[in-house]
Amino acid sequence: MHLRRWFLLCFWAVSSFSVLRAETVLVLPFSNQSNSSNLDWIGESISEAIHDSLVARGVLALDRSDRLEAFRRLSLRPNAVLTEASIIKTGEVLDASRVIYGHYQMTPAADAASGSLGTLRITARILNLRRFREGPELAEEGPLENLAVLEARISWQSLQALSPKTEPPEDEFLRNRPRVRLNALESYIRGLISADPEQQYRFFLQAARIDDTYSQPCFQLGKSYWAKKDYRSAENWLRRVTISDPHYLEAQFYLGLCDYHTGDYAAAAKCFELVAATVPLNEVYNDLGAAQARTDANASVESFRKALDGDNEDLDYQFNLGCALWRAAQYSAAASSFRSVLERNQNDDEAAALLDRVEHHERPRSAEAHERLKTNYEETAYRELKAELESKKGQ
Repeated sequence: MHLRRWFLLCFWAVSSFSVLRAETVLVLPFSNQSNSSNLDWIGESISEAIHDSLVARGVLALDRSDRLEAFRRLSLRPNAVLTEASIIKTGEVLDASRVIYGHYQMTPAADAASGSLGTLRITARILNLRRFREGPELAEEGPLENLAVLEARISWQSLQALSPKTEPPEDEFLRNRPRVRLNALESYIRGLISADPEQQYRFFLQAARIDDTYSQPCFQLGKSYWAKKDYRSAENWLRRVTISDPHYLEAQFYLGLCDYHTGDYAAAAKCFELVAATVPLNEVYNDLGAAQARTDANASVESFRKALDGDNEDLDYQFNLGCALWRAAQYSAAASSFRSVLERNQNDDEAAALLDRVEHHERPRSAEAHERLKTNYEETAYRELKAELESKKGQ
């Protein structure tokens, strides 16, 4: 049985019998206790840094979009100073097992001629919502211009508090963290929290230009160009997303789609193969099959079968399998696939037209592209499901 199909069946069992849910962590934006509202962006930056560190170490951390949705449901402003009650309610709405939250204070430099921007102190707490118990205070302090280092250190402390036996020594952890320039960090976060797409773009571009090794704005710029169907520009940015970036696999998925749309099917297949090796999602196998259709018809058939094994209710997978079988000159099997589509959707004119060609043993033309791509990427949902199953196994 295909791995994804097995996951889906196990998920049904987990849901049906109310088995213990996987441990999930919510990281809230840190509150600004300084006198300057111009420093509000730092709270979001600390939250992002901790979240990304957790994800990189395999911790199931909820996305920023999840948190914003919880804020919306609770009528909380994104930059609101949260009370203890609102912290607990936000965690409960998202079914988080732990919530990381905190605040920061900025002390201006005593000597303006020193060149220092001042001293930043970050304080964090971890609240266990399952046991309603708060952990010890975590704190880091240092020059504001070393914000990236301070964020890395508070992230390491958070990881140690969550799983002390599995985390590396602090010096090893810090060595693997990028040293992003302060103004690049600020531009990126201001882009992240902006509601205006054009302003977002300008901030992300500025961040990438300030620090050309900074991966996160490259991902955002790539997604921005992808949404505009400017595949060449999207490719250029997505290729700059590094393997240590929490968005790396998602970037590879969209890079594969860009390569497909620009006609580089071999490169697209490599991207999808890389993603499928770690995140075997139906949509990844589907798009892998579409890329392989131009170079290896038999491999394409196998990939579409994997997608269909994972979700046999998806008519796009059934349709695509028919296309692949047609390319492989398996006319009888291809006709069966197209008929299966039409049995459930009589209005699929394309499936009807291709069925007629298959029944007449008409070969597809080399430049024809009928395969239906998937553009949704559900890595977070996959990891949540995997974590739930592992939690059940460990009981």
